[in-house]
Formats: sequence, structure tokens, C-alpha cells
Amino acid sequence: MKVGLSLVTGAIALSACGGSAETDAPPRNGKNQLANPASVYCVDQGGTLEIAQEAEGEVGYCNLPDGTRIEEWEYYRTNNKIEE
Repeated sequence: MKVGLSLVTGAIALSACGGSAETDAPPRNGKNQLANPASVYCVDQGGTLEIAQEAEGEVGYCNLPDGTRIEEWEYYRTNNKIEE
């Protein structure tokens, strides 16, 4: 009887030390991704984004309220120059 009780007690103690199989990593659902600064700048200026398929791949364009269509990174760099 004592041996059986000792085995049960030991099993319970070991299982309590096992921990959880879950991790603390956040789920990868796309909500925690960083935004493209050129796209954000375009929208902040009142523009709309357009992704076009071109020979070299996808290219993002910013369509501005005045009718101008410009590549989003060109627009961003032109208006956000880094001072040296």
C-alpha cells in the first residue's frame, strides 16, 4: 500500500513540474506586421494605393488627389529627405 501511494504521489509531483506545452509567442495572424512607410505616407497625404504588375514584379503607386500618379517610394523619398 505504501509503495502504491508513493508511486501516485511521485507521479503527481512530477506532472506538476512538467509545465505547459503552450508558448508565450504571439500568434502570427498578420496583425503585428510593420506598415510600409511609403504606403502610409501616401495615404496620410490623401492618396490612394495601387499595386501594379510590371515586368520586374509588383510596383506600388500613389494616386494623389490632384490626379498625379507616382511610384510610392519615389514620392516618399522626394518629400522625406534625410538631412546629413
